[in-house]
Amino acid sequence: MTAEQTAATRPRNRKQLIVDAAGRVFSERGYHAASMEEIAAGVGITAAALYRHFPNKYTLFVACTNVLADGLVAALDAVPADAALADVLGVLARSTVAGRASGGLYRWEARYLAPDDRRLLRAKFGLVVGRVAEAVRREHGTPGERLRAVAALGVVGSVTMHHTSLAQRRLEDLLLESALSAARTDPATGAGSARRVELPVPPVPRTRRAEILAAAVPLFARDGFANVTNGQIGEAAGLAASVLYRSYAGKVDILVAACLQAAELLSQAVNQNLHGVAEPHAAVAVLAATYVAYSFENTALTSVAEGEVRGLPDTVRRPVILAQREHIALWEQQLGAARPELDPRQARVLVHAGFGVVVEVGRLLRWRDSPGNREAVTALVVGALGL
Repeated sequence: MTAEQTAATRPRNRKQLIVDAAGRVFSERGYHAASMEEIAAGVGITAAALYRHFPNKYTLFVACTNVLADGLVAALDAVPADAALADVLGVLARSTVAGRASGGLYRWEARYLAPDDRRLLRAKFGLVVGRVAEAVRREHGTPGERLRAVAALGVVGSVTMHHTSLAQRRLEDLLLESALSAARTDPATGAGSARRVELPVPPVPRTRRAEILAAAVPLFARDGFANVTNGQIGEAAGLAASVLYRSYAGKVDILVAACLQAAELLSQAVNQNLHGVAEPHAAVAVLAATYVAYSFENTALTSVAEGEVRGLPDTVRRPVILAQREHIALWEQQLGAARPELDPRQARVLVHAGFGVVVEVGRLLRWRDSPGNREAVTALVVGALGL
């Protein structure tokens, strides 16, 4: 085949096809576990051809992390400045659902961006938050419009973090309904009204394995699992790096232990606080308050368990995924009982929407732990669930 024939058969949008394929791989496997060869195979080209468009994996990663943000900004640019909140959130829901397969990487993988690239991405999302907050202010007043806006965006963005299947229009409508409900919820209504929950006391590190785990989790949360070395973990634990291997076969085993510990602590908290609660609405409120309290009290552990699980090898990821699914199934059951008009898949989408509210509003609050912040976030979660 001549060079002219090759050029003629090459898709004109190949660069976009590469970005789309890379976004899916990065979302599913994480930045460090993904390879250029795997991405090239997804497009049906060689790695050499891929490098002609992107000189390295990081450059491609930067392009992918900006896709969702650029799409949201473009969607808002097409909406009048004084558009109704439902119209603003509607275009954002449609844009996010359209980019669902690759949109999830912005939430956890963006921490691997260089500082300048991270600031640029944050500025783009800041524009989106500001636009939604302005629409909330016009329709629902102040205070709390920024918290409500971020809660609504947490609902919309949550769809990128799971694979629950619904017809596209039904999914968009469900997300919009939930986001509007969150935006209508005054966070101050939770003040003093949220059910008090008790959390299990985290185990005191009394063994070498526990000491290593306790030292590793903050490092994983701050720098990302792939960027932390055994030497750094050993130094934080006051141990020689070689000693770590007597307790854990490798660094990934420490990560698995962290994920399982997170699941166990959350399971204990839920069982403890749901004891004796039979009415479905009350049970969902307890689940929300428990999850919020757990997230604020175990920020580093939660960040590691939710942000790093996709990078685990398949052979060790299954127990972690099963534990997470068991927790989600409990939410589905209680929400379905509280809102019998929902089918199981709709309930599952809303459960993830509630989780999205916790993550995004918690970040906005910089995870400053206080009764007021816990109550505000719990109120927004309950609002997003349509209760």
